[in-house]
Amino acid sequence: MPHLDVPQFLGLLAVLLLAAKALGAAAQAIGQPAVLGELVAGVLVGGSVLGLIDLQDARDPRNEVLHFLGEMGVVILLFEIGLESNLRKLLEVGGVSALVALVGVVLPFALGYGICRLLDLGNLVAIVAGASLTATSVGITARVLSDLGRLQEPESQIVLGAAVLDDVIGLVILTVVSGLALGEEISALGVAKITAVAFGFLIATLLLGRLVMPTLFRLASKHINLPGTPTMLALMLALGLAWLAHVAGSAHIIGAFAAGLLLAGSLHAKDIEKGVASLGHFFVPLFFVTVGAAVDVSVFNPFDPANQRTLLVGSLLIAGAIAGKFLAGYAPFWFKGKKSVIGVGMVPRGEVGLIFAQKGLETRVFDAGMFSAVTLMVMVTTFIAPPLLKVLFPPRPQTPKPPPPEGIEDLVTEA
Repeated sequence: MPHLDVPQFLGLLAVLLLAAKALGAAAQAIGQPAVLGELVAGVLVGGSVLGLIDLQDARDPRNEVLHFLGEMGVVILLFEIGLESNLRKLLEVGGVSALVALVGVVLPFALGYGICRLLDLGNLVAIVAGASLTATSVGITARVLSDLGRLQEPESQIVLGAAVLDDVIGLVILTVVSGLALGEEISALGVAKITAVAFGFLIATLLLGRLVMPTLFRLASKHINLPGTPTMLALMLALGLAWLAHVAGSAHIIGAFAAGLLLAGSLHAKDIEKGVASLGHFFVPLFFVTVGAAVDVSVFNPFDPANQRTLLVGSLLIAGAIAGKFLAGYAPFWFKGKKSVIGVGMVPRGEVGLIFAQKGLETRVFDAGMFSAVTLMVMVTTFIAPPLLKVLFPPRPQTPKPPPPEGIEDLVTEA
């Protein structure tokens, strides 16, 4: 294998990060999530457009390093999602959110699986494709609702609760899918075993961690006064639990997510979030860039007869992805609010859907065409949700801040 040219690789990283940040900022400037721009950046630098990186070239030593950096990005991303979640609220989520989450998993999976089987695709391909439709990007939806000033509305609370539940269920489904893709027998017993391992690891980690972690962090804070100690201890926990999850037969991202849940709400949570976010600014965009770079844009050429099947699969998956989540918003028929807002809020697949697509490609369940079709579904659902939410849920007018109490100006001036 050719030797890795480190200075040249550092220059490549600079270009990839520049492209990711520039197009991420451009996406935000037009009201879209940054992840969409980072995906497009990956498509542009990939082998089918500019050719700066070709992830299909097994002889290129850069690809193994990029793959590792991307995997680190996934671990940090899921750790961040866990840190931003509230375990108590997850356990106390209302019946409406739970029903929306359940229907929002079952219906899209059934639609995706059925579409693939009707098109004579293999059973395992249909399972992974259906699983990719179950995801909901809580990060994207939360950011849009926050920008609209609607985060405290009942519809928003239902969407966020259901989206967080979908993330947890999605991680379990991903574990099941990963096991099946690696050759485990597709049976009710096999699926139950993998699901039990995933839930068991998550529950055991949270129960034991709640007992052990406060003492460990207190001792570390008392005896170690180096800058950044809480963040480094948190990363050790995330990486260690990711490894333990893999050893236990679960997905490593389950461990990273569990570590985030474990530390969410702790005394050092804010410091940890800041430190991890700084690392995430480097690693997470590289994950999305490498995912985008794996897309072969030539398969989207409608004039090539060889691409017609890929485009047909992608279009039908997009329709199933939108319909499944939108109808889930109408599942709680007794709710009197805007069910359309709930449905649209569940539509974006974002980073979680990309993890499913990448897992399908890594395990060779997906070929390039199928991967591109599922990635197209993720990109379209991620793209259409924010503007639709703005139409259905117009931004609240900002209320002017109340005037300061009489005399406060004098106190400020004197200070």
